[in-house]
Amino acid sequence: MDVKADVPSLRWEDVHGPARAVMYELLGSQDAVLAQSVHDEGWKGQPLKPFGLTSPQFKGAPKKKGVYTTSRDGSVWFGSPVPEIAAVLVASLASRTEIVWGSARLTVRGFTVDVGAPASDGPVELRTATPVVVKHESLYLLPGDDHYVERLQHNLTRKADFLGLPAPHGLRVLEAGPRRRFTVRGAPRIGAEVRVAMEADARFVEALRSWGLGLDTAQGFGWIR
Repeated sequence: MDVKADVPSLRWEDVHGPARAVMYELLGSQDAVLAQSVHDEGWKGQPLKPFGLTSPQFKGAPKKKGVYTTSRDGSVWFGSPVPEIAAVLVASLASRTEIVWGSARLTVRGFTVDVGAPASDGPVELRTATPVVVKHESLYLLPGDDHYVERLQHNLTRKADFLGLPAPHGLRVLEAGPRRRFTVRGAPRIGAEVRVAMEADARFVEALRSWGLGLDTAQGFGWIR
């Protein structure tokens, strides 16, 4: 969804903080029962929330140290690997003229359903647009830390099992961005954007592109470019 903000910058707590509430409001405006069920129970007996989104991303935003600046050329990406959820999401987004994102209002300039090129089985590289959140024993991990690849692989395997697809293997981190820290509902989220490689089933790669890597994808983390 292409958007423009009504403010010159977002408060740092509003970069990722409103994401989950925005997603549930979008789903609930079209199907309140589905939204409440996913919120309370997950999907079909599993606690995972099978959807993802980004924080608002702004092209050409002026660089200002310590400030998350906006521009008239912004976008927010939404997705789900579950067709029933994706259909409700598309219907909701198509009817919107604005989205309330924390203390900002994002005016909708356009809306497109993105269908990426079909993936193929085998080696694949994925790069994220937002930081990937990974934890081990309540500690946030960054690429290069002990257990990082292990815990990210665990998350991928869990998602593959949820979707009934083969788990990927041979996961490697090829590149990592700087450490990023955001506050979400009064608590920190720490992570970094990454470029990873793995061997994966094409169907799983397509599902990940509308879900994301790592934890807290419902909060706007781990979205794949």
